[in-house]
Amino acid sequence: MIIDTHCHIYNSEMENAEGIIKEAAKNDIGLILNGTDPLSNKEVLELSHRYENAYAALGYFYSFADEITDEDISLLDEQLNNENVVAVGEIGIDYYHTKDNKDKQKELFEKMLNLAEKHSLPVIVHSRKSTQDTFDILKKHDVVGSLHAYPGSAEMAHEFIKLGFYIGIGGPVTYDKNKKIKKVLEKVDINHMLVETDSPYLAPQEKRGEKNNPLNLKYIIRKLAEELDMSEDDVIKITGENAKRLFKI
Repeated sequence: MIIDTHCHIYNSEMENAEGIIKEAAKNDIGLILNGTDPLSNKEVLELSHRYENAYAALGYFYSFADEITDEDISLLDEQLNNENVVAVGEIGIDYYHTKDNKDKQKELFEKMLNLAEKHSLPVIVHSRKSTQDTFDILKKHDVVGSLHAYPGSAEMAHEFIKLGFYIGIGGPVTYDKNKKIKKVLEKVDINHMLVETDSPYLAPQEKRGEKNNPLNLKYIIRKLAEELDMSEDDVIKITGENAKRLFKI
């Protein structure tokens, strides 16, 4: 099974979400659906119970740092007891879109990490223009997980790996201008990588301008195989085993 370790396939984000999940199942693709707020978390949980190839990751995204209440935290705490939940995510910090609420972003991130520790769950982390702060916060917590759409250097990737993190590889690996991720691939072993789509975002080069979906994993896998000089079957096998090990699925 190919495992898309990060996607947003639910009705509040994508049209025909259930049809996409069914199509993924036909193509032997497992999905870790990432919620970002109370509504999407609820949708993710429902879908994870309805479809065998869908797993739930629940969390509160940085963009809701000014809105999340104590009641919302308590609700998430309760939801994380659900047996279909395999991770806390999508969570993290992002200084690209806004720097005005850095402290609130970091505070929410810490709360999410505390819940992950409490429930012994891995985390799925978003970090943009915030690599050092993300690292400094993560190393204070006893958590492992994945770094979604990894944006940092190869050197920092190794530091995150030492903490128990995997490097998420998605559509940007297929972009000709993305030299940074190519350098990461040169220096990071595939045993520390996961594949993902971030559907409906970050479509690979072959589908630029379209809404992304899990079937586009084939382009990511093809590019990884090319860059790492290995077979596509081996990329699928190793990244799939990495995902199963991390998320216990």
